[in-house]
Order: sequence, then C-alpha cells, then structure tokens
Amino acid sequence: MAAHAPGSSGAWRRTAALQGASFTIPFFLGFALFTVVPIVLALRESMFTQKGSGLGFGAKTVEFAGLDNFLHGMGDAKFWSSMGRVGLFAAISIPLIQVISIVMALLVDAASRRAAARFRLPLLIPYMIPGIVATLIWIYLYSPAVGPLTPFFALFGIDADFYGGELIWLSIGNLMAWSGIGFNMLIVYADLQAVPREIFESARVDGASEPRIAWSIKVPMIRRSLILTTVLSIIGTLQIFSDPMLFRSMTPETITRDFTPIMAIYDWAFAQGDFNYAAALSIILALVVGAVSAVFYRLTNKTPTS
Repeated sequence: MAAHAPGSSGAWRRTAALQGASFTIPFFLGFALFTVVPIVLALRESMFTQKGSGLGFGAKTVEFAGLDNFLHGMGDAKFWSSMGRVGLFAAISIPLIQVISIVMALLVDAASRRAAARFRLPLLIPYMIPGIVATLIWIYLYSPAVGPLTPFFALFGIDADFYGGELIWLSIGNLMAWSGIGFNMLIVYADLQAVPREIFESARVDGASEPRIAWSIKVPMIRRSLILTTVLSIIGTLQIFSDPMLFRSMTPETITRDFTPIMAIYDWAFAQGDFNYAAALSIILALVVGAVSAVFYRLTNKTPTS
C-alpha cells in the first residue's frame, strides 16, 4: 500500500470541506438577496421622508429624517392596536393548534405503520394547497349567499355570520388551523419516530398506560420540535396578511385597512404612498417579532439542572 505524502490528508480534508460548503452557496445567495438586501434598503428608506412644497402641487423633496419615522411609529395608536389585536389572536390560536397537532401526531404514532401511512398524506394535503387558494375556498364556504355553512347552521336556528365582527377571527383562525395543523403534526410525528421504541416498551412492562406514556415520555422527548413549530407559528401569525386581506374584499366594514400590522404597512406604502414611514413600521414589526420569538425560545429552551 502506497504511503500518503505528508500533508495530503489535510489537503484532502480541506477539499472535502470546501465541496461540502459549496452546497450552502445557493442558500446564502438567496438569503442575502431576499433578506439582507431588503432589510438594508428598508433601513435606508426609513431614515428619509418626502415633503411637498407650497400647497402640495410642487415636486416633493426627499429629506433626511433620522429617527423621526421610528418615533412616529412608536406612537402610532392604530398600528399598535393592530399589533395587540393580532397578538391576542396568536395567544389563543397557537396553543390550540399546537395541542391539536400533538394529539394527532400521538394518535398516528400509536397506530400501525400501515394505518399511519394512510393518514399522513391526507392530513398534510391542506398545508400543500397554496395559501391564496385555501383562503378563496374558505371564503366561498363562509359566504352566506352561496356557501353551505350558513344554511347548515340555520337548520339548528343558529345565525352564523362568518364575516361579522364576532366570528371573523374564528373564521380566520379556522383557516389557519386547517392549513397549519398537518405541517406541525408531520414535524412532531417525525420527531416521535426518532425516539427509541425500547423506551416505550420498558414503560409498558412497568405498567404505564398509553396516556401516561404519551404525557410523561413522548411529549417531553419531542420538546425541541414543539419549540420549533411554535416559533414558526409565532412568526407567521404576527405577520398574517393574505388571509385577512382577502376577507376584506367580502367584509370591508369588519376588516379595516389597518386590521393587522402588515395590512397597515401595506396601506401606508401603496395606498398613501409613504414608503419611508412604511419601511420604519416594517422594521419595528420585525423587531417585535424577533423579540417575542427570542423570549419564547429563551423561556422554553432551558435545560433542566440536576
């Protein structure tokens, strides 16, 4: 066997490492192009403001505003009202969706392999449907004129106005649950499959019931996947836009143009034409979402001390 030349092993390792790192180049290019660059541009735009001359008929001039747009945003009552509205919705909907996802994952995990294979795909289909298409489907189902749900509840004497102020958040929450439960369930189920089966068998030998095994063994061992899905849900819910925006076409008196923070930002940018202030609000929203996600991760990812 021929001996390797001195340093050839180290060169081979460096080559292999570079080849492996090259697979991350598309990700970093996309991250830089679609995340870093927009953030830098938003920061730049938020530092300026446009002012008209005279009575507003003259050309607008761009002036450096410093932190004025951010100070305005921090005191914008409508923007923070929409933030509180979505925050309350997230505090109610995310735990419910997570609980349902966990229960479904535990049921699929407890079933036989053949039964689990039959249920996994149907439960994931709602997530595979594009969000706009799913919203249009449910807008049709909720419609009191052509949808089947309002006449169905009328048979029981229930006047269900899914576009009304009392049920609009329930309608949106049902749509989000329908789309997101399958995705969360699949992640939790995959984590459950990675747990050694011997642990469960030992617990059964010791006399533990299936609910006890699920609560005391399975759920604690999938904590990281639960944290991941919850953080993703927090980020997605606080930035909700397409669902209420499409619902607004059906019920503009219930869903106002600043119903959610993203809708307020969209209105400032494309309806009122103030891109600078909209950029500042987007930075504020990003900081809030990042802070909430970081606090949740910090509180739930603590390793227990012995």
